[in-house]
Amino acid sequence: MLKTMKYRLRPTKSQVTQLDGQLEECRQLYNHFLAERQEAWEERQESLSYYAQSTTLPKLKAYCEDLSLVHSQVLQNVAARIDLAFKAFFRRCKAGEEPGYPRFRGYGRYDSMTFPQYGNGCQLVEGVLKLSKVGAVRVVQHRPLEGIPKTCTIRRKSTGKWYVTIACEVEASPFPATGEAVGIDVGLLSFATLSTGESTPCPKFLRTDEKDLKRTQRKLSAASKGTSERAKRRKIVSRVHERITNRRSNFAHQESRRIVNRFDVIAVEDLSVNQMVHNHCLAKSIQDAAWSQFATFLAYKAAYAGRQYVAVNPAYTSQDCSQCGHRQKKTLAERVHACACCGLTLDRDHNAALNIKTLGLQSLGFPRS
Repeated sequence: MLKTMKYRLRPTKSQVTQLDGQLEECRQLYNHFLAERQEAWEERQESLSYYAQSTTLPKLKAYCEDLSLVHSQVLQNVAARIDLAFKAFFRRCKAGEEPGYPRFRGYGRYDSMTFPQYGNGCQLVEGVLKLSKVGAVRVVQHRPLEGIPKTCTIRRKSTGKWYVTIACEVEASPFPATGEAVGIDVGLLSFATLSTGESTPCPKFLRTDEKDLKRTQRKLSAASKGTSERAKRRKIVSRVHERITNRRSNFAHQESRRIVNRFDVIAVEDLSVNQMVHNHCLAKSIQDAAWSQFATFLAYKAAYAGRQYVAVNPAYTSQDCSQCGHRQKKTLAERVHACACCGLTLDRDHNAALNIKTLGLQSLGFPRS
């Protein structure tokens, strides 16, 4: 399995200039490939492939000498990104979803470049990342690499910080069995309610820092466009967003680690968050809770630890009684489950978590208890 290792980079000013220049070349190449595909379809009804575009790179480098400042495999990865973007576009068209045609990237809107083969153009050695065409970049290496490095991605954040993410192939390290299973119901009042009855309050990181965010955004709006002052204030807004994102991510990491350490079987709701945010009254709170991120962290941590992770259909988990199975409709305002058949009374989210646990165990072949 693949495991990603992320480190902060400390490039010098000259190295930042070189990295910015390489990203700009990648951006222009991306736009060129996109325009080439559009032109081929409009004029000849022809769909270009990755191979057809990547083989033109030697001619492009002869025409535009600045492309030689970027490693050849990074340029090939730009063609691969365009190819993936169009494949995703056609997949959404076939599925009847909103397609979202690939868009041109404006200045400063291309923020990462990937070396598909670790060791070919990039290598991490004793706290220094050796990059082709750039040189040795200092790295804040807080932990050693694990397994066999495969790919390397350099990313520029909107705050101006630089990071490197290295994907490594590692062997799973199964944790000692605990013999315990859990169902997890996520919500807005309680971030996660377990079938054991435990619940974690929703931290609401965006709501907490909303005043700071609004203040910085007002100052940004007041600055004239195209001025250095506006660029400075835009970076301040980005820092507030980054702070919120880091807190939310750290919280999700800690909660998912705590659950994976305790339970052998982890059942969660298979929520369609993209459809849920269409409710404009709850959209901001749902996005702030980041349920999808929490589920993603749970899934990969469970796989690495040798745990069983299962996503179940959330339909009627809040309405069915976890003891007798009687279905009783409830509004969102009803926070207590009171069964009219068996008399079971408990918290609504706890009842849903018990149902999720039961469905998860059944999907794995365990009989209903």
